[in-house]
Amino acid sequence: MGLFTKKLGIDLGTANILVYVPGRGIVLNEPSVVAVSEQDNKILAVGLEAKSMIGKTPDSIIAYRPMKDGVIADYRVTEAMLRYYIGKALGKFNIFKPDVLVSVPAGVTSTERRAVIEAAMKAGAKRAFVVKEPILAAIGAGILIEEANGHMIVDIGGGTTDVAVISLGGIVASTSVKCAGDKIDHAIVDYIKKTFNLAIGDKTAEDIKIKIGSAIPVKEKGELKLVIKGRDFVSGLPRSIEIGTNEVVKALSKELIEIIKAIKNVLHDTPPELAADIIDQGITMTGGSSQLRNLTDLVKQKTGVRAYLAEDPLYCVAKGTGIALEHLDTYKKSIISKK
Repeated sequence: MGLFTKKLGIDLGTANILVYVPGRGIVLNEPSVVAVSEQDNKILAVGLEAKSMIGKTPDSIIAYRPMKDGVIADYRVTEAMLRYYIGKALGKFNIFKPDVLVSVPAGVTSTERRAVIEAAMKAGAKRAFVVKEPILAAIGAGILIEEANGHMIVDIGGGTTDVAVISLGGIVASTSVKCAGDKIDHAIVDYIKKTFNLAIGDKTAEDIKIKIGSAIPVKEKGELKLVIKGRDFVSGLPRSIEIGTNEVVKALSKELIEIIKAIKNVLHDTPPELAADIIDQGITMTGGSSQLRNLTDLVKQKTGVRAYLAEDPLYCVAKGTGIALEHLDTYKKSIISKK
């Protein structure tokens, strides 16, 4: 470890990319979107700038997400995206190559893992490490993962929900389902189309989820209302309607059942000694979509195990990358590979 080696942790998410620098915290939080020109396949914009183009681009520019369901769908674009973020985080006067630690989904194949390492090396890393997301989420949530103690972590991101039981720095049982924030938003879009004949965009759906969404029905007094605007399917004209929390609960129920099913499956595969630990400690929930109102209550209702939200759930994985980088020796069991 040279004195000049910069360190960067990257939470390579389906929806957002966060870059963490030990000592400075999260220096960058931008959407994982890249705008590419169709003619010469050139990369025009990355991150926020590219996201503002989505749905508004002329035909010759495509704005898309190179990370599909948490894994690299397009290698070249992911490499360019990593290079852009590494450069942006380090600033233009940096001549030293950084050590980079990147998060990967729990279900990642060895080929996909190598792709991430190669992309990071090509994008300018001196050494590249990858660690599975649930492990980083647990570290970022303040769990002491090295102990002989079972912890369950449920990380609900944009593209995937990772459920894992961790003990002694490794994953004992885990599953990853492609049901998370994006799918929940789509469920709201579909429900409003079916119920109200109204077309709304993903952005509006996400607003509804955040402002009035809930995982379980609420009493009439506690119901939140929101006026939403969209386009009428029949007349084709703009129209607004008022929608309440309990309608959103109906819209989300199918997706949430998937997430609960994943949790139950992992509990099912957990050795009895560790299951006992999980009952004592509860389930830790991380990731942006774990912030849905009353979701921890739903998990408790359906599994019998209490669940609680980690502090700063959106940033747990990114924080975990930073902590793991500062203590590479402590976590060497959990770090998969380096070049």
